[in-house]
Order: sequence, then C-alpha cells, then structure tokens
Amino acid sequence: MDMPDIPDTVLLEERAALAMNAVAGLPDEDMGGIPYFSADLLARPAVLRHGDWDWGSSHGRLLDACLLARHMTGKDTWRDVERGFRSRLTGFFGADGLSYRLARPEVGWPANANLIDQRAVLLSLTTWFVSDGDPEARRLVDRHVAALKRIAIKERDVWFYPASEYTRDGWPSPNAIALHLAPDPASFSGRLIMPLLRYHQATGNEDALELCGWFARLIVHKSGVFNEDGSFNPARAYRSGHFHTRLGTLEGLARYAAHTGDHELTAFVRRAYDWALGQATAFGWTPGDLADQRYEHESCSLVDLIGTGTTLAGSGHTAYWGVVERFLRNHLVESQLLDLSWVESAPDASGDEPGWTTHVRVGERVLGAFAGYGAPNDYVCDVELGRGHTADVQACCVGSGVRGLFWGWNSIVTAGDRVTRVNLLLTRATRQVTVLSHLPHEGRVDLDVHEDLPELRMRVPAWAGYARVRVSRETGGFEGGQAGAWAPDGYLSIPAPRKGERVTVTFPVPETTSTEVAAGREYQVRWRGDDVIGISPEGTARPMYSGRKVHPTAPRRDYELARPAKEWTW
Repeated sequence: MDMPDIPDTVLLEERAALAMNAVAGLPDEDMGGIPYFSADLLARPAVLRHGDWDWGSSHGRLLDACLLARHMTGKDTWRDVERGFRSRLTGFFGADGLSYRLARPEVGWPANANLIDQRAVLLSLTTWFVSDGDPEARRLVDRHVAALKRIAIKERDVWFYPASEYTRDGWPSPNAIALHLAPDPASFSGRLIMPLLRYHQATGNEDALELCGWFARLIVHKSGVFNEDGSFNPARAYRSGHFHTRLGTLEGLARYAAHTGDHELTAFVRRAYDWALGQATAFGWTPGDLADQRYEHESCSLVDLIGTGTTLAGSGHTAYWGVVERFLRNHLVESQLLDLSWVESAPDASGDEPGWTTHVRVGERVLGAFAGYGAPNDYVCDVELGRGHTADVQACCVGSGVRGLFWGWNSIVTAGDRVTRVNLLLTRATRQVTVLSHLPHEGRVDLDVHEDLPELRMRVPAWAGYARVRVSRETGGFEGGQAGAWAPDGYLSIPAPRKGERVTVTFPVPETTSTEVAAGREYQVRWRGDDVIGISPEGTARPMYSGRKVHPTAPRRDYELARPAKEWTW
C-alpha cells in the first residue's frame, strides 16, 4: 500500500519514535541494564555517566516513555527495551511496597526509598495499567499507594513526609518529625498528586484520592512553597524555587481542582502558572530555579508547563492552548538532539570506567534525547554564571520529553458526544478526524472527516484574526466574518461535517519580532505565527532555531499516520 502524501511539518508521534533511540541507548549492559543518567557532549570524547538517579527515577521515566511512544506510534519496535525497564523497576520494590535505590557503598550511597523517585515509579506503573490493564501493575500500585499513605506523618490538619529518604528502618530523622519539618513538600508530596489522581480515576483507589487531598492542603495552605501572588518561594529550603518540582506540583493541583470542581484551587494554579510563564520565554525556555540554576533549562520543566497548560485549557481556560502550541512547536522539538556533527565519541572502551562511565558511541546512543540543561538558543548551557556547564543530557529529560510530546499529541483533537474540537494545529490522525497542518509555511489546515459529526470546531490562533479566515468544504464554504462562523467558546464552528469530507481552513500567517529575556540576557526572536524562525544571538555548540526554513508552500512527504484503535488519555 502506498504511503499517504502529507505536509512535511512537525509530527509529534515521529519525534517520540526518534526519542526512543535514546531511551534504548541509555541502559548499560555492564550494569545489567541499569541506565546511564547523564551525558557530557562537550567533553572530548563525550561521556555517559551513572548517577544516584539511576534506579526508580530513571526507570520510571523511561518506562513511561516506552509506553507512551508505543501508543503514539502504534509500533512494538521497543518491546524488549520496555520489558527490561519493567523487569528491573519491579525488582526495586521492597517488602513494604516502596521503590528502593540500590546501595553503592563505594561512593556512600545507601539503599533508600527516595521520595522524589516514588513519583516517577508511580507515574510509570499508572501508565502501564492505563495502557495495558495489567493486573500486576495494579497490584504493585495498590501496594505502593498503601505504603505512601502508611509512611506519611499525619497531623490533625496536615500530612507530610519529614525527609527526602525513607529507609527500611523508617524515617532517618525522628527529630524532623518532632519539629514538624517538611523539607520541600513540592518535591516529595506535590508532584505525587498527578499520578495518584490518575490512578484513582482508573481504578477507584480511595487511598490515592485521599493522599491527593492531604497533599493539596499541604501545598496550598501549610507549606509556603508558593507565595500569595503565585510566585515561587526562593528560600533555599524549597530548593530555591526549583521550577521542575513547582510546575509538576501545579500540574497535579490543576487536575485535582478539575476533578473536585474546586474553582478556588484552579484560581490558585492559574496565579502561579501565569507567574511562571512570566519567568519563561514565549517559546518555552524556563530557568532551572531562582538561584544558581536560573541560567539552565530542564526539558522536564517545559513538559510540566505543557501538561499544566493542557489541563487548564481542557478545563475551559482555552487561551492556554496557544501557550501549549508555542511550546510544542518551538522549544520542545528544538531541544531534541537530531544532529551529531558536533559530538566526538571514542573509538574504543580504553578510557571507560566500567560501572560508572563510557566514551563509546555516546552521541549515537543519545540521538533523539531532549536537552538536560540547555540555553535559550543552544542545546548546551555553557555559561560562566551559576553552575556553569554541567550535563547536556539527563535520563529524566529523555523520558519527560516523550511525555511532553504525548501531552500535546493527546490534546490535538478532543471528542465529545456533540462536539469534536481541534485544539492544536498540528498533524494527527484520530477516529473522528485527521488534522493535516501546513504551518508554518502556509496558513492552512486540512481536516479529513472519518465519521458523520454533529459539529466540528477548530481553534484559530489569535494572531490570525478572523476577517480573512476562509473555510472551504463540499457543501459550500464560508468566511470568518460571517454570522454563525464562531462558537461561544471562540472556536471556528463547522456544522455537520460528513464522513469522507475534507474541510480546509486558511488564514494569514504574520511574521513578527519580539525581545525575550532569559536569565537577564536579551534575545531578539523572529516569529512566523507560532513558530520561531530565528534567534539572535545564535548559539555556539549546537545552535537552536538557526536551521529553520520556511517555504511558499509546505513541502510534502510520504508518511502513514498512526490512528489508535482505542484512545486513552491522561
């Protein structure tokens, strides 16, 4: 069968497939498949390193990526990789139901159940159950949730974890309990809300929902992690306002607010989210924190912004779809490593330190990875300020990057009983409609309808206006200035499209410029619609955005879009 001819524009499912090269490339055969955590690509030769995040954190993130990529692409190509992560991850569980890091006494790492790890573990096991309905996943999560509830310190008006590590002998610091200390509740508790809630929604587990309620109360009313105006508390005790953990907490709170109908909590999330957007660039670069990490961007933080944005937009605050689309089109896909011309690998393993580092095929192994610490205009963050150059790839960002692609892909089309909505103008096939985007080359979106629909709506970007929007269809077109062209939610309304019909929407795409400030430095940014087509100054190690080209009409390619027989969402 011939492959369909489609516009050669960004495909989120294809990017997920490319990222799986890095997911599959990180496991270290000398360590029984335990993945390397980080890569320094500026080193000569480049180097992959193990770290103390190798266990539940990395396995959870990377297993989650395997499952999401399988759903997005419809491919079983990486089943063996997926099985490896699943097998090792389940082996980290202790008899108490928590996931433990293995001891490395030679560097002083004791075995412990790190609270940050538990979120990644719970995330992947929940995805495993939602994806496959595997009773083994449910058994593990039920025990895990019960353990998370059991070890929480329970006061009359707050539950909390008093330290970052729980041991097989209990909490390592009884004094922390006595003093009511809760170090960085966003890191240890807040980020658990999102997977806990999704697991409750999938299974009805009441302990998971109860933990969500107590953790939401801790974050909003007791912790001081967020200031009254929504800004992040920069105190060192709160990891200096660490963006990834704060934004991941907001993602969970946004979902919990939607689930419980708590409009006050939604308003809290929006204040903090809007404040965070003010610290980021319009194309998606975020500071790592409010102190020494503010010069370096984690892809994990951008994924949290995307996830929170889709949740808020899906709850009716539809202006955030434009934010999500800018982030997807720009810094998420631009932060993916697709060019190895600047990376030098070693010809043999003579310089390796088995069990700790390797220099062999480093670039080839991490091709497709998302930036671990990046600059606004460069895959690499190599500045004299803050912490300077640290890591260019991190396993957490590899896994998170795929989740960010999934957040977007899963949100392009949302279907209800009466209305099917196209929220993001990116190419994707669903049971109801296939979206073929010609952006940024042309202001054109083709909608191929696969079922008779009562109504199809499409979000038109604010910069496109409405007067020059045109809709072409077999039953007669209409213009954006025409009465009845728009629905009450601000979407373009296409009434009663029929199976087999193609609806084409066209609109102008303006080119504009903006000045973006990141970590105190100004960048001049050229835009075409929602796409960045150039940044000045350019990067140096692996520049971002400088290779983007725009054509009068969108180039074409042969590509078979995945269309899942069964959709599942987060």
